[in-house]
Amino acid sequence: MEYTLIATSTFGMESVVAKELKELGYEDLKVENGKVTFQGDEMDIVTCNLWLRTAERVLIRMAEFKAESFEELFQGTLSVDWGSLMPEDAFMHVTGKSIKSKLHSVPDCQSIVKKAVVEAMKREYNVDKFEETGAEYRIEVGILKDIVTLTVDTSGEGLHKRGYRKNSGEAPIKETLAAALVLLSKWNPSITLVDPTCGSGTIAIEAALIGKNIAPGLNRNFVSEKWDIIPERLWSDLRRYARNSINDRSFKILASDINGRVLRTAMNNAQKAGVYDYIDFKRMPVQQFTSKKDSGFIICNPPYGERLGELEEVEKLYEEMGTVFSKLKNWSYFIITADDKFEKCFGKKSNKNRKLYNGRIKCYYYQYFSQVK
Repeated sequence: MEYTLIATSTFGMESVVAKELKELGYEDLKVENGKVTFQGDEMDIVTCNLWLRTAERVLIRMAEFKAESFEELFQGTLSVDWGSLMPEDAFMHVTGKSIKSKLHSVPDCQSIVKKAVVEAMKREYNVDKFEETGAEYRIEVGILKDIVTLTVDTSGEGLHKRGYRKNSGEAPIKETLAAALVLLSKWNPSITLVDPTCGSGTIAIEAALIGKNIAPGLNRNFVSEKWDIIPERLWSDLRRYARNSINDRSFKILASDINGRVLRTAMNNAQKAGVYDYIDFKRMPVQQFTSKKDSGFIICNPPYGERLGELEEVEKLYEEMGTVFSKLKNWSYFIITADDKFEKCFGKKSNKNRKLYNGRIKCYYYQYFSQVK
């Protein structure tokens, strides 16, 4: 069966998610704020959950309609063919959000949608009561400017939950964002890559997963694995394909940090992710970094004000980074920080600056390109 699927993203990363989808073979993409919409079947639900590195979730859009009253919301929800997706014993959990809409009470909207879905299911299965003892179906009612979008989440936990990061340092960068930083840099395993402020190792680990072509969702579970519409065989077949797609490239990424405890956490995370052999970890302050390589990439998420607490200390660090990196004549470096005055402290204007979000923190991705072709 064909569905309208939505790959959600944090603001600023929609084009990265769209590029991933194109590389997976999807066409006719509709890119909007926070989401990319496309068509797909059950195989595509599995494929996207296993392979998308920068998306937050994969949703099925069940309906979209205008509602300015609770009655319109109820009737619009009631008209949806919920039985085509959910079995008689489905456990239905409804969440919601409302922005700039007449129906602004989210709890009331959630309650009305749940009642309407139950009524629709009663009609479908000709029953009076639901035990809700089966697989979970997470329904979301999203209302934007009185337009209601009803979706069902196929992912469960967010796609940034790869399963390898049980512990992290201060102000950790999300796995999806770390993967986006690597993809935006256009790094490939033939290029030397360094993260001199690696923290819990997320950027280096995501780069190694990309370098080895390891599906980011290979070692985790998804809520839709228990759904009747997706055969268990399909999950096992596509996981087997993903394992067979891992390449035999050999490369080394350097990840260093001044904090030994955090570095040990990074090493443990790399072990869990299965990429420990492709990352060299070293305890070293960024101020001591040097390299004999003629060229390379630096991708890093250095401490910033909210993490370090002292603005003067942060600015001094950025100034020292500028001195260190300026000695790497043919290198490109990519730095994400929440500080919009970074360039002034660093001592050099970036070639490109992109606004991204790490959770709810607005950040800037400063990109400095080598002149070497």
